[in-house]
Amino acid sequence: MKEFLDKLMRGAQPEDAEALNQRLSAEERQARQVGALFNVLMGVWGPERLVVKAGKLDALGLMKSEKVEEQVLALQRLVYEDPTLDTVPDPRELPEILDQLEDAVADLAARRTVEDRIERKIQTRMQERQDDYYREIKQQVLKEEAGPETSSTMKRLEWLESLEKKSLHRSAAELLRPRALEEVVGQDRAIQALLAKVASPFPQHVILYGPPGVGKTTVARLVLEKAKTMPHTPFAEDAPFVEVDGTTLRWDPREVTNPLLGSVHDPIYQGARRDLAESGVPEPRTGLVTDAHGGVLFIDEIGEMDPLLQTKLLKVLEDKRVTFESSYYDENDPNVPKYIKKLFEEGAPADFVLIGATTRDPEDINPALRSRCAEVFFEPLTPEDIALIVRQAAERIGAHLAAGVEAIIADYTIEGRKAVGILADAYGLALYRAAEAGKENEPITITQELVYEVIQSSRLSPYVTRKASPTAEVGRIFGLGVLGFVGSVLEIEAVAFPAREPGKGVLRINDTAGSMTKDSLFNAAAVVRRVTGEDLSNWDVHVNVIGGGRIDGPSAGTAIYLAMISAMQGRPIRQDVAITGEVSIRGGIRAVGGIYEKIYGAKQAGMARVVLPEENRKDVPQQVPGIEVCFASTIEEAMRLVMAAPGGEGAS
Repeated sequence: MKEFLDKLMRGAQPEDAEALNQRLSAEERQARQVGALFNVLMGVWGPERLVVKAGKLDALGLMKSEKVEEQVLALQRLVYEDPTLDTVPDPRELPEILDQLEDAVADLAARRTVEDRIERKIQTRMQERQDDYYREIKQQVLKEEAGPETSSTMKRLEWLESLEKKSLHRSAAELLRPRALEEVVGQDRAIQALLAKVASPFPQHVILYGPPGVGKTTVARLVLEKAKTMPHTPFAEDAPFVEVDGTTLRWDPREVTNPLLGSVHDPIYQGARRDLAESGVPEPRTGLVTDAHGGVLFIDEIGEMDPLLQTKLLKVLEDKRVTFESSYYDENDPNVPKYIKKLFEEGAPADFVLIGATTRDPEDINPALRSRCAEVFFEPLTPEDIALIVRQAAERIGAHLAAGVEAIIADYTIEGRKAVGILADAYGLALYRAAEAGKENEPITITQELVYEVIQSSRLSPYVTRKASPTAEVGRIFGLGVLGFVGSVLEIEAVAFPAREPGKGVLRINDTAGSMTKDSLFNAAAVVRRVTGEDLSNWDVHVNVIGGGRIDGPSAGTAIYLAMISAMQGRPIRQDVAITGEVSIRGGIRAVGGIYEKIYGAKQAGMARVVLPEENRKDVPQQVPGIEVCFASTIEEAMRLVMAAPGGEGAS
């Protein structure tokens, strides 16, 4: 540092200053040294700044003093920037103090030199940045004027537009889908119930239950269209219908994305827009619940949706808003756009009507979700409904149906969607055969042979395998069960033989029928003894649920009892009657569930009569066309309704 300062001082003195310095007295040398230091400070700070600093540090008077000691005190105040220094140095201390000041001034001068060099570099960089920014702005202006298109992008656009002009076909589902509520087959009660809940001044959230292919999605869409035309509903003309499959919605624990509720894209890892990423601003992305604002959010297979996502959806249903959070968001950041600030502070609106559809049982749905929703049950389609759907579809595609075609299709499916698919396949096969025969311009007729060919190639089986019969049989009866909102008949048979040794009889039932059926068997055995006085330990009785169907409830108890009595007493049972009900050990018939579905199953199998527990009378619709509905409260009443009368005819 001293070498640096000496160099500056030599530059400020004449060339013979060193020789002259040797001839001067000590006091004169100190005065020259002090003057040199002032000259260096003047070079570092400049004259004006030096005077300003001296004024602030109360050193101007000391600088003008004739005494070297006071000038040194002025230097100390300036160099150390300390106005409290007020002790005038002793002349004997001046050499040491001046050496210290030389070091300090040398540091100031060196630092100033480095700062000047850095400043020049900064100026150079700033100029380069300014030039780059100017060029970028210029290119942006040119791009805005010319547009984003290039010859390459224009070629890609032309290629995409050419693809839009090509179309192979419309799907059968799209062509044959009902366009009005009046065209929906077999769901009059469900449609009225859904209209009452949605097309209202106070629309409710709804869950639709029912088997697949009965029109839940179509009805939900058409109900919203109907509600838009009603003046008392809150739905506007542009109310959206947002449809999503619940099986595809999954909750992301990282909160990176959430297509249902929305998420926040951070500027670093998830790529907010470029202008936001450069300023470190997170960007909220709204989800389907906001897209459905003011309309309907339809979630198909809502029972398959992620349970955690269902829980988060409940919060949105309550608040009617979606909130966003991010550790990157700073409400005081001036770079945050107003719409992002509004989303973070107020959330996004999500006031919609939720309509969920499921093929699951109500017990399988989140109880908290069920409590917030009304429930509508869609009915399984009857053979008559399937036949009507097939005839309507044939009219739309301009095909003629041969006699019996719709009845064949109704035997192989209970789904409207599947029935339309079979018809469309048969229609395509008919067109192919007509083209081969050179009869493209002739009307197309769909024959039974074509339908059977489609059924065989698709490996379909008849939906109803057990049919009613006019002939009474001993030890054989039809019970009723429910699976997936669809009822069906259960064929139960029993055989009974006197035991080889009295008191050592065996009571059996197939294990695949389930533990509940075994309980029903033991209850029935107790009732047999109570009613007939027969001790079953004197009999070998084997009960079989044909097909090994598993019965999860006690509703087969009455049927099992009647099959056992028939086998033991040799009394024939009508084969056009189906029965359901839990049997108590006192001989009563208790209520069971799934009554409507069980009546449907009996009708599907061609039963003329269905026997239900008296306690279920309130669960039966007022009019059930096509089948006689009877009620029984005791085993004796059920026997009179099921057992064949003498001569082979059923009892009335």
